[in-house]
Amino acid sequence: MIGTLLASTPCSAQTSAPDDAELYFISPRDGARLRGPITVRFGLKHMGVTHAGDTTPNMGHHHLLVDVTEPISPTEPLPSNKRYLHFGSGQTETQVDLPPGPHTLQLVLGDANHKPFKPLVASKTIRIRVLRPNMSTATKN
Repeated sequence: MIGTLLASTPCSAQTSAPDDAELYFISPRDGARLRGPITVRFGLKHMGVTHAGDTTPNMGHHHLLVDVTEPISPTEPLPSNKRYLHFGSGQTETQVDLPPGPHTLQLVLGDANHKPFKPLVASKTIRIRVLRPNMSTATKN
């Protein structure tokens, strides 16, 4: 009976998260105009941060989505590329070097296997503008 039960459990099942879990940006703020590199600090309430692969309940790791417009698939691992940045060592901040212009940023908390939690634990999408480097300071070394 146990073997049958395990065999019928879908591989794409989502890991549960508390309903009150909240993921947010400490910095930058929505609408910020910044020169790169940009320091991004992640905030999380009612859950903990751990490394990828850790299956401890109510724990996950951060993913930073840069200029992503596609919807997040709830049952698939988040991709890993230049637009989907993984922080599988439990990091809670990073620096990103983005080209000048408008950008969107969103945080998504992933489970041990990089899949979104149920319910989805994601920040609001924020918009920032990266300014061109200040040439007077860029040429000084």
